[in-house]
Amino acid sequence: MSAPDHYFSAEPAAPDERRTIDVRLRGRDVRVTTAPGVFSADHLDTGTRVLLDAVPAPPATGELLDLGCGWGPLALAMAAESPGARVWAVDVNDRALDLVRVNAAAVGAAGVRAATPDEALTHRPSLAVIWSNPPIRIGKRSLHDLLATWLDLLAPDGEAWLVVAKNLGADSLQRWIATELGFEAERTASVKGFRVLKVTRRA
Repeated sequence: MSAPDHYFSAEPAAPDERRTIDVRLRGRDVRVTTAPGVFSADHLDTGTRVLLDAVPAPPATGELLDLGCGWGPLALAMAAESPGARVWAVDVNDRALDLVRVNAAAVGAAGVRAATPDEALTHRPSLAVIWSNPPIRIGKRSLHDLLATWLDLLAPDGEAWLVVAKNLGADSLQRWIATELGFEAERTASVKGFRVLKVTRRA
């Protein structure tokens, strides 16, 4: 029996049957390409929409990160608002990264750089902003390792914005970030069963 196919599989087993969908990203209507085997392939998921509605505009320049990018909604939104920035779109899923490249080219988002975690980490970017709908279903230990790795790359004045479903442990994750990682972790919104967390370095 083959292993189950998840959106966090490096090489999804589902057929790469591509199609286009129309989505609205922070007031901009865009047409994007998606495919089975990536997160929320047929629509903009509720958590990501909640995050997009809650976060302030990213800085105009610097290194920005969409962590667990899927087909790229957060990266595309950041690139549209900050065309002078480098936007890292990071995912373990090769199909997702290819879709990000296709979608970035389609909307003229030249600053988007789609990369695996290992590829991005070789550059050790000093991150001004992280936007993420993190992959909770990879398991608590893997999730904690993931967040510890990338939050460590926040610039001294950088901000991470995370959206997590309340019923998937948003409140316990907020406490863990504060107590175990030593960051400030503030809940800034609670909408449709999702928490938006702002994470910053302690002064």
